[in-house]
Amino acid sequence: MKNNDWKDRLGMVYSTNPDFVFESEEEEYATLPPQQQKLRVRIEKNGRGGKIVTIVAGFVGSDADLKELARLLKTKCGVGGSQKEGEILVQGDFKEKVIQILKSEGYSQTK
Repeated sequence: MKNNDWKDRLGMVYSTNPDFVFESEEEEYATLPPQQQKLRVRIEKNGRGGKIVTIVAGFVGSDADLKELARLLKTKCGVGGSQKEGEILVQGDFKEKVIQILKSEGYSQTK
């Protein structure tokens, strides 16, 4: 059975048609090869209680591939983190190390 969460229907105009069935448009992007990914790595401190976080943005692909890349980065850096809204969050100041890891994995357009 399909999940019928009301949050998926936000912005939907009410329909009086009794046969109307709402279908949400969930787009799953195909993951680009690592050479075509334009990843940007930055350090952020604002809104995090003074703690530094390394953010990798610009990933185009499925959530499963993003999660796998996040797991690789967190493991190689030896720290925690997460992935949210298409970005990878790595706890701590690991900008140079993350760039080096991404380039060794084939993400050549990383800055």
